[in-house]
Amino acid sequence: MRTISTMLFFVLLSLGLFGKSQMLQAQGKINVKGKTNVNKENVTVGGYDVVAYFAQNKAVRGSQKHATTYNRVNYWFSAAENKDSFVKTPEKYLPQYGGWCAFGMAIGNGKVPSDPETFKLYDGKLYLFFNDYYKGEPVNTIVPWNADEAQMKKKADANWRAVVK
Repeated sequence: MRTISTMLFFVLLSLGLFGKSQMLQAQGKINVKGKTNVNKENVTVGGYDVVAYFAQNKAVRGSQKHATTYNRVNYWFSAAENKDSFVKTPEKYLPQYGGWCAFGMAIGNGKVPSDPETFKLYDGKLYLFFNDYYKGEPVNTIVPWNADEAQMKKKADANWRAVVK
């Protein structure tokens, strides 16, 4: 019963997160017109190195010094080697759902912002999650995602297909 209550809490809370996504869009902090979550400089994943998630299993900040562009989106890397790996096989490293919150995508809220430091590698893919305060309470959407990952992924995949039509 507690799992259902926890899930309901996160679902209701995430409905409010959609409003936060719209607020951030209005402030110019995210670009929801494209398929990728980017900042006002068109950098995705908050400037974190997408290769480092796989190579080091941790979130590592990239720098403009090691930058490249793929599909009109800027990616920053912490080292030239990581940039080179990305350039060779970019699809391998791209975050799922354009870098938007995987849980937000699963419950149908679409483009909810994510925290680059709250991530998961699942079946060789990178998933990012919202992890911040909402109405004064800490919210980490990886928790309900992990409670039923296979179902969440299935729903997020279906919702993502509708978002990118």
